[in-house]
Amino acid sequence: MLSKPFKILLKKWKFQIITSRPFVWFLYHFIRTYSSTFRLTIENEGAWRTHISEGGRVLLCTWHQQFFSLIRHFKKYSHLRPGLMISRSFDGDIIAGVAKRTGWYAMRGSSSKGGREALGDMIMKLKETSLAAHIVDGPRGPAGIVKAGVVRLANAAGSVIVPVYVGADRAWYFQSWDRFMLPKPFARVTIRFDDIIPWKPMENEDEFEIQRTALENIMSPSTHLIPT
Repeated sequence: MLSKPFKILLKKWKFQIITSRPFVWFLYHFIRTYSSTFRLTIENEGAWRTHISEGGRVLLCTWHQQFFSLIRHFKKYSHLRPGLMISRSFDGDIIAGVAKRTGWYAMRGSSSKGGREALGDMIMKLKETSLAAHIVDGPRGPAGIVKAGVVRLANAAGSVIVPVYVGADRAWYFQSWDRFMLPKPFARVTIRFDDIIPWKPMENEDEFEIQRTALENIMSPSTHLIPT
């Protein structure tokens, strides 16, 4: 039976290995190679890109369940130097390393730790570059519930919101809080950008909840919590 100090040491070594540059480099290239097998269809991408070219700001929003399928395609936006809010968790360290290699800038924080600072950094980044992305139900859920940060970010940065949905004809669903979706190799994967959602500036907290609920109602039908 392992002693407690030895278990702590093993945990530390595991963390150092999994968050090391060689491992994250390998993971990034594995994701790109794996995702290259997807037969991708991209829908309604032009409208929000035109909005940016005309001087507007865009906040792309998706569910935690579906973000994996976006990683390879979102590499094409790296020239815009976009920002992405990622938690300060162990998983977040890995995802932040992959995001960096994809050309996205990670702002580290969530509702449970460092959220206010990260949100402030995201606001400045979105104002600077005109593009950012946000996972609306955060790193821990609950699934299908839009958290407050996305609405506060869009309002503070003067940005429109564009929901992004992913569907696959064949996928695995993990036994996680969000039923994380991993399309199977060579699956037909559709990335669909919803219509632009403009927000008017909020005057009070009642309007904030109206906007949060409205976004949740728009995005909820796109979750795949019960695989078909």
